Amino acid sequence: MHVDQLVLDLLGRQGEILDDLCTFLRMPSVSPDPAFAEGMRNAQTFLVNRLKRMGLSDVQLLDGGGHPAVYGAWNGAPGRPTILIYGHYDVMPPDPLDKWVSPPFEPTIRDGKLYARGASDVKGSTVIALHAVEAFLRLCGSCPVNIKFFLEGEEESGSASLREIARRYAPLLVADGMISADGGRASLAFPTINIGCRGLIELECSIRTADRDLHSGRYGGAVRNAAHEMATIIASLHDKDGAIAIPGLLTALPKVSANVRADTARFPFDDAAFVNDVEARAHGEHGFSVREQVTLRPALDVNGMWAGYTEVGTKTVIPSMAHAKLSLRTVHGQDPDQVSDILKAHLRAVCSPDVELLIHDLGAASRAFNLPTGHPLVLAAKKVLSDATGQEPVLVRLGASVPITVIFQELFGIQTLMFGFALPDEDIHAPNEFFRLASLTEGLSAWPRLLAQLGEHSVDEFRSMAVAAEKVPA
Repeated sequence: MHVDQLVLDLLGRQGEILDDLCTFLRMPSVSPDPAFAEGMRNAQTFLVNRLKRMGLSDVQLLDGGGHPAVYGAWNGAPGRPTILIYGHYDVMPPDPLDKWVSPPFEPTIRDGKLYARGASDVKGSTVIALHAVEAFLRLCGSCPVNIKFFLEGEEESGSASLREIARRYAPLLVADGMISADGGRASLAFPTINIGCRGLIELECSIRTADRDLHSGRYGGAVRNAAHEMATIIASLHDKDGAIAIPGLLTALPKVSANVRADTARFPFDDAAFVNDVEARAHGEHGFSVREQVTLRPALDVNGMWAGYTEVGTKTVIPSMAHAKLSLRTVHGQDPDQVSDILKAHLRAVCSPDVELLIHDLGAASRAFNLPTGHPLVLAAKKVLSDATGQEPVLVRLGASVPITVIFQELFGIQTLMFGFALPDEDIHAPNEFFRLASLTEGLSAWPRLLAQLGEHSVDEFRSMAVAAEKVPA
């Protein structure tokens, strides 16, 4: 059967596929919160049953000590490349619940958009990938490439056990290349291909100034206030314009090449509109466009701060403890362990010596990722997207992080193409997350064609690029 006929079959079954996605979305698979353990188990069962119905073999849960990954394989294309397909079944917490127009785990369609937590990140694109492979096996009895599914359960909580899963189950995960349903598209107006993403370091720091909260009338003006101490530390992280002000963190960065900046400039991007669309205020490193700031440069952010009394009304206390969660997005050329050490050293240096500072790592740090532009994954994606749109795809980089890309590059020597169909305005991690129904249609058309195109490349082409990627940065 020609791939065009297979695509027509998929498009004719969109109602059924949408129902399948909605069933998946009703499962509150929130990995960061133990209160959602049942939702996580239900999502695992849903995926295991679906992979078995598709006819995959060796379907199982891969346990690394945390939330397990779901695995299944089809190895019926001897001599052809083996493609690992990645997605994740976990989602972010839905809070704040009062900001949702419809309940976060009751999928609701409004104006051609499917609203639910996880719809965009990343259950929508994961279901597209599942149905694309299922269509090949159902209609053709085979797939153009060998397939392995790896559906993670901890992407939204730092992929804490991902490396342990990879260590325990390494023989199952060896492949020639990987396609990620995570990563998304950068534009609705023209095709894009993600060739890189930033890395991520997450820390929590706490300040202790006394053994308990104190009465501000009795102690005010005479003792240190933990909230004040934390504010001093946070204020030291950036200069007045918003650039990172930590000595050594930016000076060790390699210079951004003219070619990389030119590639970034090819992406049509309105700096002012990007900021104004969310009613924000521009702030950041001078000498770089907003697009360069959010893809090519590091970003250090406070993700949360708390201390003292924060409920309704007043309580005149001097907080004895203050806390802050920090995230640092790293870029190509930065070693995450070295950068983490620099950040921690700065926090200690600016903290008053007579108060206690505690620093905790929140999950494993991940390195920035780069995909060589001559890789078969990129060439196949270019062919599929240019044929579908009549436009040359623009190569882009993500400001976010997809930890598995660099982890599997390091451990197995395989490269990853991010081929999700989410779009950047779909409010992922926020209330009223949604996924466009049009994206479901486009994904169901593109994924089978991508798999067919990858089947035209030899195993040797993949392996030669894996060797090249070890020697030459993208």
